[in-house]
Amino acid sequence: MYILGISAYFHDASAAIFKDGDLIAAIEEEKLSRIKHDYGFPKHAIQYCLDEAKIESSEIDFVVFYEKPFIKFERILKTVIWGFPKTFKLFQESMKGWLFDKLWITTTIQTELNIPRNKIMFSNHHLSHAASSYYCSPFDKSAIVTFDGVGEWATTTISEGNGSNITMKKEIRFPHSLGLIYSVFTAFLGFEINEGEYKVMGMAPYGNPIYTDKVRKVISVNNDGSFSVNKNYISYHYSTKSSYSKEFVKLFGEPRESDKLFFTNKTGYPEYFGDKPDDYEKQVESNQYYADIAASIQKVTEEIVINLLNHIPAKDYDYNLCLAGGVALNSVINGKIKSKTDFKNIYIQPSAGDGGGAIGAALTFIIDGQKNKKSFVMKHAYWGPEFSNDEIKNAIDKYKFKYIYFEDKNKMQDEIVNDLVSNKVIGLFQNRIEWGPRALGNRSIIANPTSPEMKDIVNAKIKFREPYRPFAPSVLEDKISTIFEDNDDKEVNNNDFMLNVVKVKKEYIPKIPAVSHMGTARVQSVRKSNMDYYNLIKKFENKTNIPLLLNTSFNVKGEPIVCSPEDALNTFTISGLDKLALGNYYLTKES
Repeated sequence: MYILGISAYFHDASAAIFKDGDLIAAIEEEKLSRIKHDYGFPKHAIQYCLDEAKIESSEIDFVVFYEKPFIKFERILKTVIWGFPKTFKLFQESMKGWLFDKLWITTTIQTELNIPRNKIMFSNHHLSHAASSYYCSPFDKSAIVTFDGVGEWATTTISEGNGSNITMKKEIRFPHSLGLIYSVFTAFLGFEINEGEYKVMGMAPYGNPIYTDKVRKVISVNNDGSFSVNKNYISYHYSTKSSYSKEFVKLFGEPRESDKLFFTNKTGYPEYFGDKPDDYEKQVESNQYYADIAASIQKVTEEIVINLLNHIPAKDYDYNLCLAGGVALNSVINGKIKSKTDFKNIYIQPSAGDGGGAIGAALTFIIDGQKNKKSFVMKHAYWGPEFSNDEIKNAIDKYKFKYIYFEDKNKMQDEIVNDLVSNKVIGLFQNRIEWGPRALGNRSIIANPTSPEMKDIVNAKIKFREPYRPFAPSVLEDKISTIFEDNDDKEVNNNDFMLNVVKVKKEYIPKIPAVSHMGTARVQSVRKSNMDYYNLIKKFENKTNIPLLLNTSFNVKGEPIVCSPEDALNTFTISGLDKLALGNYYLTKES
């Protein structure tokens, strides 16, 4: 039986296909369409899934959409009515999308896939999130918590996973939303919503959380562990132009200008910013204020999540916890759950945002709808396309780069390690692309973590991004506890998906300056199941005694992670990458 799951129309559209309960393929539309956070109907992702399953759309048994559009539409209409006349423009803007696309998802699926109506099913937004984590986890029993902006009505849910059943226990409803409040501060700090939340998280360590009392005026904790938003400070429930109100500006001052460079005394002023401005000290003072705001919203968000989790009796769930929803991508919070709650085992869906809803929707139908046993465990995130060396060669022939073809990949890895030690920055393209927002060694940019200059080199030459953004270490699975204050060596854990921030042991901070972010790091555990990447890091360790590499996603600012050989070659062309490892081909720009 083939089940296709679809997420679309809000952000990060995706598709995933299962055969007899086992995942065959999954990918976000953006990686194929090359439109960052593409939210349109995922026709490219669907076609890839069909190709990978080797079937036509007529052979699909059921298609499951990740939420219920009419219930979501009801929430928007009621919000408009309750807030009228302030919500009139919201109504106008919302109707453009709803009346032409979102309400007619059934018709769209029927037309695009040429299947009958009785093959189309709908899940619930937060149930899809919950299923994407619990049904992919190794647990037979677990508490399940989902946090995001908003689904149909819910913004946060607490559920029980027991065997093959998910039972929703509690929910918090719109407009009380932790995800939306974090996005409010993202916008206030000058970043794009649904894109800049990572930047807020990265900015926070350079600030001091001295404005938490002000943040708690915006969102406060209730006695039962839930939270409430003070609607005086928000406008996302009635405005299309701003997510925060005039009262918010009175409380926090003027928002940060989005086009201004960000630097503080702690970040330093990188050379690639150019000459220092005449009012450097004044800008440092201004930026420090916004860094302190970032630190404050991050701290309050952590407190709210930890407080809510501490109201769940972990013992009743065998100390297991599953997380999903966009807030579950806050890796700083994830890294603190074990030390600040009673939960001992945590599983987070690697594509925790709306993209993961495609997998969750399909699994909800397969397991709950069809009364099948929970059996699938997502042990890795490599579910997208891979390309043969012949396909890679056809792409290379369109360019004029010099290259060497290696029959033996071990010898190619020796060359790569020599270049890494020489502080070359390398694009790494191999095997199947990752599912979710993290590059995990198959579509990565890699570099020497021991070089103090490497962070600025990668930012200036390749990523074209802010100096406070961290780079992650990809670490051999058996060496994580040697270098970091983390000893999670279970068969599947969130280090595998780069979803935990942990402390770097003091003696290693000066040894790996390129991946230490104020003494912390978002680690990736590399297992032998990804033998190509594992062997590469092992060879680097043999040469340097450091069992890790700097890893960041293979893309430049504003673009999705590269998917095809053509994407990789285009990025190689426009960026400052020194070398490109493309399958068994090793390319250089040197003449």
